[in-house]
Amino acid sequence: MDTSFHYSTEFTLDKSHYDECYCESMPAKTSPKAYIKAAVFLLFGITLIFTDINRYLVYFFIGLGIIEALQVKYHKAWYLMRQMMSKAAGNQVTLIINDKGIHTRSDYVNHSIEWSNINNISDTEHGFLIAVKNGKSYISKRCLDQEAIAFILTKQAENLKNLPDTGSF
Repeated sequence: MDTSFHYSTEFTLDKSHYDECYCESMPAKTSPKAYIKAAVFLLFGITLIFTDINRYLVYFFIGLGIIEALQVKYHKAWYLMRQMMSKAAGNQVTLIINDKGIHTRSDYVNHSIEWSNINNISDTEHGFLIAVKNGKSYISKRCLDQEAIAFILTKQAENLKNLPDTGSF
């Protein structure tokens, strides 16, 4: 009797998918700390006004500070615009989950993550954040059935069980 698991589905990389990915994987940056780099550029530019440095360099740093502040304030819209302008936007993606790992295929991406390479699986409200050595990936629950969700949760439990015990103080 074969007890191996195999799940395959397709989804489209549309604005709602990118929006969900952003909301589930990016921490909210609402603190004033997020604007520190913008403030440093602005203060540096303003300080340069009182020197004999070329005015173009002064305006460059002031402009850089303004752009950085806008990037922090409108980070989500900035992210969505970049994703929707990418060549992958609007394409169909095939998602395959099996005993070996998670595989995504499209016209522009052929990516595999083996279960042994996954450091952490975080269950979010709308999906799963898969942490590997070089970054994170997101899988939406809206393209998964209950059996696939249960399988990923089982792998999450196995992953937690296999973590080294760091001891407690």
